[in-house]
Amino acid sequence: MRPDIARRTSPPEPREAWPPLPLEAWKETRDTLHMWTQIIGKIRLKLTPRVNHWWEVPFYLTSRGLTTSPIPYGDGAFDATFDFIDHALILQTSEGRTERLALRPQSVADFYRDVMGTLRGLGIDVRIWTVPSEVAEPIRFEEDRQHASYDAASAHRFWRVLLRVDLILKEFRARFTGKASPVHFFWGGFDLATTRFSGRRAPIREGADVITREGYSHEVSSCGFWAGSGSLTGPAFFSYAAPEPPGFKDAPIRPAQALYSAEFNNFLLMYEGVRSAADPRALVLEFLESTYEAAATLGRWDRENLERTPPP
Repeated sequence: MRPDIARRTSPPEPREAWPPLPLEAWKETRDTLHMWTQIIGKIRLKLTPRVNHWWEVPFYLTSRGLTTSPIPYGDGAFDATFDFIDHALILQTSEGRTERLALRPQSVADFYRDVMGTLRGLGIDVRIWTVPSEVAEPIRFEEDRQHASYDAASAHRFWRVLLRVDLILKEFRARFTGKASPVHFFWGGFDLATTRFSGRRAPIREGADVITREGYSHEVSSCGFWAGSGSLTGPAFFSYAAPEPPGFKDAPIRPAQALYSAEFNNFLLMYEGVRSAADPRALVLEFLESTYEAAATLGRWDRENLERTPPP
């Protein structure tokens, strides 16, 4: 057998189309993986030219995991990929060099040390701000020994869910002819999302931080998938409008099990209800369409010139 075929892969598990993903079962792994992705994300942020709405920083789904896509460095580029089949962080350069770091139980501090040392070995010298973003009570990467869990099966299941969601979000995005973001994995919030734009600037948010001001400089209807955190004790699909038009939170939304969260200012559709549905894809698309329609109609978007009628 060829050596590259004989690589270690994830242990076999039932190929359930929409696997269970209870947050309490993998929270420690989720929290550790969140910090690992932030380290790689901040490297990309430091080296990549600024794009509107922070579109230069997210990751993208691949057939094996999550990737940065090429990051410029000097006269070349490199990329970083979290492989959730072989469970490795793969660092590749445009000069043909490749390094692999095993994804295994280890602290954020150790992961940070190994990543930065490996990059230096590849001739990449980069310094990042080591304080995590968008989390409560952040711990600097080089000091974080609290988060040190990695369950390979849980990480693999999370990626499989993201892959299915990614395909649905891309189908939904294709129905819109106006400005729309790619389907992004944002390592700050640890969520997968796509955003539609009305084409109008949004009112300036007084007192907002730099991330929020840039992210919501224009009117949007955004949707995606979140693994859950804090009071949201399970994964969920979400949809929101910014700025939120009057009447949005009381709009009739489909399906019936969707609800508006005043805490998050989002409509939510819990993942557990989706995975047990007869047609999960149709249920998610119904949620995405109805919440967008509420945002666009109440917000007086020029829908005739922004939308493409989906094929039968």
